[in-house]
Amino acid sequence: MNTTTGGLLAVHDGNLKTNAHVPASALVYEEVRNRIISLSLLPETTLVRAELAESFNVSQSPVREAIMRLEQDGLVVSYPQSRTVVTKIDVARIREEHFLRVAAECEVVRQLAEAKESSAVVKAKGIVKMQEALVGDIEQIDLFKQLDETFHAALFNGVSQSNLHLQITARSGHLARVRTLDLPRAGKMISVLEGHKAIIDAIQSGDGNAASAEMRQHLSGTMERLPQIIEENKTLFS
Repeated sequence: MNTTTGGLLAVHDGNLKTNAHVPASALVYEEVRNRIISLSLLPETTLVRAELAESFNVSQSPVREAIMRLEQDGLVVSYPQSRTVVTKIDVARIREEHFLRVAAECEVVRQLAEAKESSAVVKAKGIVKMQEALVGDIEQIDLFKQLDETFHAALFNGVSQSNLHLQITARSGHLARVRTLDLPRAGKMISVLEGHKAIIDAIQSGDGNAASAEMRQHLSGTMERLPQIIEENKTLFS
């Protein structure tokens, strides 16, 4: 079983980058969550709270709070003697998270189209242009993925539902890990880009049903490939 080391989770030479407006527990949470989602921390990796606290140069209190949030997200499970383990990817959770995301995002784009909301579309177009410059460059896959999240966040913001986007993101950790496994696939980046363009076109047409249909199609790719992804990465799934 994998175990964390001080070097693995060190941030900025072993210290969290301080932010007066963000609690240390939130910074630990975001950093560890990002590493789990990116699969830098694989399922069944053991996280020892004392080692995490030392790595981040914080007390165990913010680490404890961060782990509680990660447990709520279903990304870790804790056992006695302060041992915490990264969960395997749960297929039932993937399907639940996908259902939630589709329901919310299809309604978001429907409202954008029917309201003829333009500011969100302008921002989304700018994000797509940045993504277009990265297509085919696997070394930029992390930036491409960040822009993908920013694209969807911009749509939620366009209907004043930014908090809902944050909640859905926090509850979609199992689906996010599957997307991490799927994104490096040949042709996936261009597929994502084309999906974003189709969504924007449908929103601009003012047709809510078309926008919803394009979003549903856009979100279906990874789920259609789920059996193959599981077959190729059996040890990561429960």
